[in-house]
Amino acid sequence: MNEQEEKVTPEAQEPQEPQTEKTPEEASQAKSAGEQTEPQAEKKGGKKKKEKGYTLTAEQMEKMEQAAAQLESVKDQYTRLAAEYDNYRKRTAREKENLYEDAKMETIKSFLAVYDNLERAVAACAGEDPDAPHRKGLEMIFHQFEEILTGLGVTEIEAQGQPFDPEKHNAVMHIDDENLGENVVSTVYQKGFALGEKVLRFATVVVAN
Repeated sequence: MNEQEEKVTPEAQEPQEPQTEKTPEEASQAKSAGEQTEPQAEKKGGKKKKEKGYTLTAEQMEKMEQAAAQLESVKDQYTRLAAEYDNYRKRTAREKENLYEDAKMETIKSFLAVYDNLERAVAACAGEDPDAPHRKGLEMIFHQFEEILTGLGVTEIEAQGQPFDPEKHNAVMHIDDENLGENVVSTVYQKGFALGEKVLRFATVVVAN
């Protein structure tokens, strides 16, 4: 069995167009032309979407007004509460300060008797030798005690020769003295002391005329 070979002539083959390479300028122009045609197609086929509006009912409006009123009420309550807390904080701070001052005053008052005894002891040693150890020791203790009181803010109330002041002086006797004016302190029996503007102990005095 003989096989026949079919020969294909060049004329029987389909003609093919020669492929030419595009320059960079031609490729850029083709690309820009394609980009321009796309939006035009979209404009033709697309439609503008309408924005939706919202309509509130009377019930919804009423609820919104109630919510706004509740918000204002809460704001007012918060403002009042903040003011009350601020007042409470200031009042508590004043009470603590006053409590400390009162405790300080009571403590110092209990030591004023020691001051009186030291002062009497130093006065009793006035006739002794200034270099005597006993007298020197008492004077040193007394001066040290005075410095401690001064450091705590304690001051002596002036009384001798001053006009009588019932807010600072306690009169135990009245005398007639032509050398002094009316209601002038002539003698101080016991010194008075103050802590700031508060009186720790009234000065016990004798008032003339």
